[in-house]
Amino acid sequence: MDLPLVVGVDGSDSSLAAVDWAVDEAARHGLPLRLAHASLWESYEGVQPSFTRDRPADKVMAEHIVASCVERARHRNPEVKVSGGVLAEDAVSALLRAGPEAFALVTGSRGRGGIAGMLLGSVSLAVAARAVCPVVVVRGADPNRREALGRVVVGVGDATGSAAAVRFAVREAEVRGCALTAVRAWCHPSQEPVDHMLIADDAARLREERASTYLDDALREAARKHPQVDVRRQPLEGPAHRVLLRASAEADLIVVGAQRRHGYFGLQLGRVAHTLLHHSDCPVAVVPQPA
Repeated sequence: MDLPLVVGVDGSDSSLAAVDWAVDEAARHGLPLRLAHASLWESYEGVQPSFTRDRPADKVMAEHIVASCVERARHRNPEVKVSGGVLAEDAVSALLRAGPEAFALVTGSRGRGGIAGMLLGSVSLAVAARAVCPVVVVRGADPNRREALGRVVVGVGDATGSAAAVRFAVREAEVRGCALTAVRAWCHPSQEPVDHMLIADDAARLREERASTYLDDALREAARKHPQVDVRRQPLEGPAHRVLLRASAEADLIVVGAQRRHGYFGLQLGRVAHTLLHHSDCPVAVVPQPA
């Protein structure tokens, strides 16, 4: 049985954009689509007796949000199997609980009350930092969200954190019938003391060659299993978060591994994923590496 694509909805414009993107994604993969709205109305208004006509206003609103989003999804693509439900818990817990039985979790970049185009919403960030399955945050310009550019980008970082991201990215490129660009950032040794400019040039050339070799190694298995995908390798000079942010402007989807670390507030994402989730010009997929 295919795992569903799970979308968190709250009625905001951002979550509606996530629904539209997820419908198209479910159709590409032939997956069922599940829409989930988290509501804590029970905690505030209590459970009404089953024989009463009165229904809590928050519950009515929650059910309306789900029904509207289900209708929107079915109208966008009637062939996608769509279901929806209201979960009586907070949004982060609800989505994380769904993660182990989901193909991926999809969220908008901002919730209700958020400012479009500004910083990432707290729910999306918390889910991306903690989910056990891939998380896609739908953000960016309209052409990027509509897959108008024909390119998936994957950031290739360290060996332990990139394998799952590469596998996810090459499958995405395959179902979309588009090119996959794998990016590995490298830094120019301009700050290191050298005796001659030629030595600095040689060091830079060596670092670029190492980045290129690293890309070849990281992509070898994926390219062998998916020979029909046009895989392009780009070793690019500069800090990884800036290199990938520039690449997002010309991509339909950018994929990175989840390099998580424990901080003061619990699990947190690394700088690259954090930057992309806040500022990318296209949807971002954060893919955890299985333990």
